[in-house]
Amino acid sequence: MPESHPYCLPRVPRLPLLGAAALLAFGTLAAPAQAAGQSSAVAAPPVSRAARPTAPPVVTPTPQHMESTGRDLRVPDRVRLVLGDGVDTASVEVVKKALASAGAGRVDTVEAQDASPAPRARRAELTVVAGSVEDPAVAEALRASGGTVPDAPVAEGYSLVSRDDTVVLAGNDGDGVYYAAQTLRQLVTGKHSIAAVSVTDHPAMPLRGSIEGFYGAPWSHADRLDQLAFYGDIKANTYIYTPKDDAYLREEWRAPYPADELADLRELIEQATAHHVDFTYALSPGLSVCYSDPADVNALKAKLGTLYDQGARSFYVALDDISYTRWNCDADEEKYGAPGRGSAGQAQADLLNAVQHDFIDTRPDAEPLQFVPTEYSDTSDSAYKSVLRAQLDPKVVVQWTGTDVVPPSISVADAEAASTVWGRKVFLWDNYPVNDYGQTTGRLLMAPYDKREAGLHKALSGIVLNPMNQAAASKVALFGGASFAWNDEDYDPGRTWRAAARYLADGDPATTRALLAFFGTQHLAPTFGDTDWQPQAPELGARLADFTEAWAGGDRARRQAALRELGAYAEVLAGAPAQIRAGVRDPAFLAQTKPWLDALDAWGSSLEATLDGLRTRLHSGSGESDFAEAAELAKRAAAYTTIPGTTRPQGTIKVADGVLDTFIEQAPTM
Repeated sequence: MPESHPYCLPRVPRLPLLGAAALLAFGTLAAPAQAAGQSSAVAAPPVSRAARPTAPPVVTPTPQHMESTGRDLRVPDRVRLVLGDGVDTASVEVVKKALASAGAGRVDTVEAQDASPAPRARRAELTVVAGSVEDPAVAEALRASGGTVPDAPVAEGYSLVSRDDTVVLAGNDGDGVYYAAQTLRQLVTGKHSIAAVSVTDHPAMPLRGSIEGFYGAPWSHADRLDQLAFYGDIKANTYIYTPKDDAYLREEWRAPYPADELADLRELIEQATAHHVDFTYALSPGLSVCYSDPADVNALKAKLGTLYDQGARSFYVALDDISYTRWNCDADEEKYGAPGRGSAGQAQADLLNAVQHDFIDTRPDAEPLQFVPTEYSDTSDSAYKSVLRAQLDPKVVVQWTGTDVVPPSISVADAEAASTVWGRKVFLWDNYPVNDYGQTTGRLLMAPYDKREAGLHKALSGIVLNPMNQAAASKVALFGGASFAWNDEDYDPGRTWRAAARYLADGDPATTRALLAFFGTQHLAPTFGDTDWQPQAPELGARLADFTEAWAGGDRARRQAALRELGAYAEVLAGAPAQIRAGVRDPAFLAQTKPWLDALDAWGSSLEATLDGLRTRLHSGSGESDFAEAAELAKRAAAYTTIPGTTRPQGTIKVADGVLDTFIEQAPTM
């Protein structure tokens, strides 16, 4: 499609509790300091308790509550890391990397059996306490730092307090500890400083992430491994594996995986678990299943069992993009009657209930079954929906794509209507930024995740985005989708879009700016029809409109000023490909976006040549050679095509089409 849960990890072995006396020895239970002020320089002076707090840095997803607690903490060369209960290896590694990026040259990890009073001279050193809020020592450290231990901890939530010489990461569960570490990573404000904040946070939706459900070339194994690590960074917890072109999922769903492919799936499951992501295996039997044949039902359960044996604990049956105007076997007509909506609903309810009851319910560590129905993209009732609403086990999670296959917007009222018609909270399969249908030919879809209404968490069990064939380029939209699902009430599309650019740029300002300029040329988001739900190149379009108005109605001085202003942005646009290639460290992003960067290189040069022509005309009345050069560059830019075999459908590359090309064509007559 288109062609259309509480998350649980295996329990971490308990570390011995670190008592309050030991924490006192490390200087971590001092009384909380009064709020302090301006962000410190690299060599921070002692905390001034009279200074005023500064605004906290941007953290994505936006926490439910975050406020400053004073001056930035100074990070010395040596930091003490105290581990309580519930901290896994991945969480420790994220904390250590964050501290290293903040200038710590050595992190001493302390467990209870190693605890001993620290020399008095060390009490001013930075101590980080991490663990479950149910660990008495961690809870005591949280209280002593000014935090509050939750009365009713929310799954995947956490509390984080950084103040004076102490940082406390208290997770409501193992996932919460990991997400607290991901927040700490974003609190580094300098080479030797971490922001002083108090954070209380939890996700609004229990399911957040992506569904690899597009047509065309599936992602590579390396792409998937990289994506799963990325999901951990953005606090996404769900990856649904269902690429339409995996024959073992769809056409040959009964057949066992070859040993090498099964080994790859096991590696993906292990990678997902390491980054606190549920690997959800989805089977698509609808093209050939005989619902009434016990052998087919058993074959489906056996196939899922193969993945269970590899470590998967989340499963899914996909019945999208199939017909209910015919049966795949005569036996189904004998049992269910003539093909149609109601009979299809009954057959599917029987199949799904068998999987839930005979497979999922017999494995206590398995998550509830997930399912995408044949009618997935509306809110109107039907015989199909009414049968499933009445007979489908209430534990089964139902997916829905919105009010259309590719909806221009989704409101709370839309989701409530869908939840009513399905008799449960629906799980949104959002067909953005998928680019496997005709209206997306030649496009990357890199606009901010938007037009989804705040408050959707009240009617949705979660959101997964269906990404592009280009996995690395999909990170821009996935960044926004995960942030929205975490905190839809305080989601800002532009803020999160800029954060995604900074993430890909590894914080480099010039590369961030170049990426945002590039994203703007890939801003158009189409639907299945003639309506686009995101415009193409809005910033560039606004700049070109302002320039055209100034040129048409202005005197010489105003035209010169307009040329300078647009020329500065044209320089950014033309230089963006080189800056991105130099500043983005992700080789997959560079490889997958190459034809678009190549085309932008030519289009940017064409724009600069166009402005040279206008500049020459303003001074001497000529400029024809510049316009001719611009036209030749535009012709070259328009000839780039997508990489064969990577995108369906193939086509010529689109870069700010309808905006930049129109201006370059019309400029000689201005």
